[in-house]
Amino acid sequence: DPHTGAILAMAQEPGYAANDYPSAFAHHLTGDHAVGDVFEPGSVFKVVTIGGALSEHKVTPRTAFTLPYSIHVADRVIHDAELRPTERMTVAQILQRSSNVGAITIAERYLGEAGLKRWMARFGFGRRTGIDFPGESAGLLLSYWSGSTIGNIPIGQGVSVTSIQLASVYAAIANGGEWSLHRRRILPPGIDQELRTMLKGVVSDQGTAKLAQIPGYTVAGKTGTAQKPGGHGYIPGAYVATFVGMVPASNPRLVVLVSVDEPHGQISGGLVAAPAFEQIASFDLQYLEVPPDLRIR
Repeated sequence: DPHTGAILAMAQEPGYAANDYPSAFAHHLTGDHAVGDVFEPGSVFKVVTIGGALSEHKVTPRTAFTLPYSIHVADRVIHDAELRPTERMTVAQILQRSSNVGAITIAERYLGEAGLKRWMARFGFGRRTGIDFPGESAGLLLSYWSGSTIGNIPIGQGVSVTSIQLASVYAAIANGGEWSLHRRRILPPGIDQELRTMLKGVVSDQGTAKLAQIPGYTVAGKTGTAQKPGGHGYIPGAYVATFVGMVPASNPRLVVLVSVDEPHGQISGGLVAAPAFEQIASFDLQYLEVPPDLRIR
């Protein structure tokens, strides 16, 4: 609940099986993954980059950039997931289409290392939320930045977070820019509304989360598809797919986060996690008797 900070439901699959205890696998299942496990979030983290630039009045949703398909950052080449020609995109379209090049361009041009660190701290990353669940992790922020780090952090790679941290960030966006758990303002007045409007675009037919649409309700949210790190760099073919959304977007009653570790077949947050969000949130809205805010055509 973005207005109270209350956790209405939390689940993980596979679940705990008493007959398997005390195997190592069963021990792994006894932990609360949403609170204690960290992962690199991918593009759901782009609200930090864009929210910071908006808050500092460096850009508006309509600020446009000419963006190539790929960009050089130190010794790395980073590209968009969508193969495309060089084109103009507004900040709103960068979020809607989840452009890595766009997010990195904004970070390099307007925030830099100091600005990104400032906004990660402002959004609560690198410290515990204070939720009354045992075993909460603080996540992990890099202390040393190499030349290519500015190409990783803005798109949610090279930073480790928990699901509850991400849900709290989106709950603050849904709650007028305030983190209800500690009554702390994260975003200046009005920036939350700009972000919600842009996040609605992500769930439009032109966005990456079309499958998160719920008939009768406006939905705002963001997809994430992150490479999964291992002991020696990123694991080939291993991803974490995420979608976090708020509904109804006009006056959010719920924030729902779905994260899938190493999905098979499809790997993107828009194809893996967004449909699960739609099913979960649809049930919740009916259960809580939340009235629709859209006319069904």
